[in-house]
Amino acid sequence: MNEEKKSVYEMALDFKRKYSTTIGWRLKKNSQIIEKHLNPGEEVLYVFVAQKNDNPFNILGTAVVALTNQRILIGRDRVVIGYFVDSITPDLFNDLKVRSGIIWGKIDIDTVKEFVTFSNIAKSALPEIETKISSFMMNEKRKYGSNMQ
Repeated sequence: MNEEKKSVYEMALDFKRKYSTTIGWRLKKNSQIIEKHLNPGEEVLYVFVAQKNDNPFNILGTAVVALTNQRILIGRDRVVIGYFVDSITPDLFNDLKVRSGIIWGKIDIDTVKEFVTFSNIAKSALPEIETKISSFMMNEKRKYGSNMQ
C-alpha cells in the first residue's frame, strides 16, 4: 500500500477534529506558512494547533505547530499583512513543561534563547503533544551528544 502523505493543513484539521475544544483559527493560512518554510527533505511528523501566548483570553494568536524530522516549526499568519515563523532546533531545546487547567492546558517549551508558551489546548491532547515532542527531542539530543564525542 502506498499511503499518500497528508498536508500540514489536513494534519491540523485532524488534530482539531480529535481535540475540538482546542481554540484555533485560520488553520489553512497558518498551515501554508509551515509548508512554505519546509527545507528540502524535511518531513512533517506531527501537527497541533494552539495559541502562541500565555493569556487564555487572547484567542487571536493561533499558531499551527509542526514537529518535523529536523525541528519544530511554528507558523502564524498576521491578520493584515505578513506572517511569523519560529523554528526550534533540537540543539536549542532545553525542556518542556505541561500545565493543565480547568478547561484548557498549556505547553511551555524552554529553549536556549526564549521561553515559548502554547495555550488553549484541549486537556486531553496534552499527553499526546508531550510524548511526541519529548521523545523526538530526546532522540535528537542523543545524536548531538554522540557527535560531540
